[in-house]
Amino acid sequence: MLSRVYCASTIGVDARLIEVETNMSTGVPKYFLVGLPDRAVSESSDRIEAALKNSNAEFPKGRITVNLAPADLPKEGSAFDLPIAVTLLNVSGQIKTDKLEETLILGELALDGKLRPVNGVLPMAVQAREKGLANMVVPASNGPEAAVVDGIDVYAFEHLTEVMGWLRDMDSYQPLNVDVKKMFRRNGEGEILDFSDVRGQENVKRALEVAAAGGHNVIMVGPPGSGKTMMARRLPTILPPLTLDEALETTKIHSVAGLLPTGEALVTQRPFRSPHHTVSDVALVGGGSIPMPGEISMAHNGVLFLDELPEFKRSALEVMRQPLEDGSVSISRARMSVSYPSRIMLVASMNPSPTGDWYDPADPGGASPSQMQRYLSKISGPMLDRIDLHIEVQKVSYDELSSKAKGEPSNEIRKRVIRAREIQTQRFMGIDDVYCNAQMNTKMSRKICVLDDASKQMLKKAITSLGLSARAYDRILKVSRTIADLERSEKIRSNHIAEAIQYRSLDREGWLG
Repeated sequence: MLSRVYCASTIGVDARLIEVETNMSTGVPKYFLVGLPDRAVSESSDRIEAALKNSNAEFPKGRITVNLAPADLPKEGSAFDLPIAVTLLNVSGQIKTDKLEETLILGELALDGKLRPVNGVLPMAVQAREKGLANMVVPASNGPEAAVVDGIDVYAFEHLTEVMGWLRDMDSYQPLNVDVKKMFRRNGEGEILDFSDVRGQENVKRALEVAAAGGHNVIMVGPPGSGKTMMARRLPTILPPLTLDEALETTKIHSVAGLLPTGEALVTQRPFRSPHHTVSDVALVGGGSIPMPGEISMAHNGVLFLDELPEFKRSALEVMRQPLEDGSVSISRARMSVSYPSRIMLVASMNPSPTGDWYDPADPGGASPSQMQRYLSKISGPMLDRIDLHIEVQKVSYDELSSKAKGEPSNEIRKRVIRAREIQTQRFMGIDDVYCNAQMNTKMSRKICVLDDASKQMLKKAITSLGLSARAYDRILKVSRTIADLERSEKIRSNHIAEAIQYRSLDREGWLG
């Protein structure tokens, strides 16, 4: 007898359907599992046998062959336990149903028959719907995640006995439903971080507003205790809310990586990732023998914060250059090649010198100009080229720290950011992979960021007199376009150019802070 059911396996942030075929024939009892299974899949027979016996079912006796097709695709993970168990029950006559071939089944089995959650359920549900499958059976903890996908009935169970009951009488069970709109209505609720907590630093908060409005990468340079990390952690509170498409993209990555909280259906808030400076190249951009997403992909549609940027390994920073430019990470291995999205806002911070403070001629024991230059030189020119805004952060005065007056709340700043992003959405409608000003290429920026004569003269004077590098030109155009959008100005004016120029301090020759 032959039984067939569908499971799925993830490849990057996408999934591929796997046919689980089980054949039982007479002969000496033997169990064969073929189709390039990894160690976790190969060990499934022992888990399945114990789970069946503890669920008042029998592991069939006979010559059993389980094939995972396509046979040339490596299979890894524990999601194959439940589909294999179901096909064994079907070929041995313990259940009878003609619905298996239109059902996707996945789940790990505990020895007592309980269903344990697995990773990558959302992309699997999307693939099942695209292939026209009608039903999907998942562990209870994965239910909300799978039910986000319309067009397929999702059934979530706690135990193998419940799955057997559903297979015997499907009409007595109702598919799981989730309220996606309700999830998004909760977006932002319970946030404890707010820009109103930041004392002083009005110029830095303005620069971060510009960065959020245009999706620009930013670096803050200032002494310890000046509030760089505090402000960076509050940046997601002024970014526009995730759209449904962005939430699905982000959730796919977190699901594949196994970082989606148990019982959660969607990531509805923009991610904020802050890896330690000892992070490895692979942990930062992704990889491994079985390619997995790294920090830059986990921050997709959100913020990647690199605190004390010069302390990161130079090799780790250099491998970020291509993902920052392309918005995706391509990882190639002998058996497969995968791509993970990495469209992020990079926010970095650093001290101006190894001693932690600016150069002060009156302080002979302080940092020297040469020390500051050497410290900055730890960051390569091509890396700085991908950072649009350079912000100098000064220490907060006692009067500002002791003031009881609160700063502008995040909600008010976010409203202005959203209005600016709406202008950009209209501007880039119909253009693939461009959603904000920071993503414009050189040709687009020259076409869209048209300057009047006064602005051209100001930019020319800045490049010649301040020693700004050639790479700063396009960055200034993009940032000035964002500043104009914040003011709802169709044209870029000289005051917009002037503000954008002051955000390029690290490009100046002989920079001393």
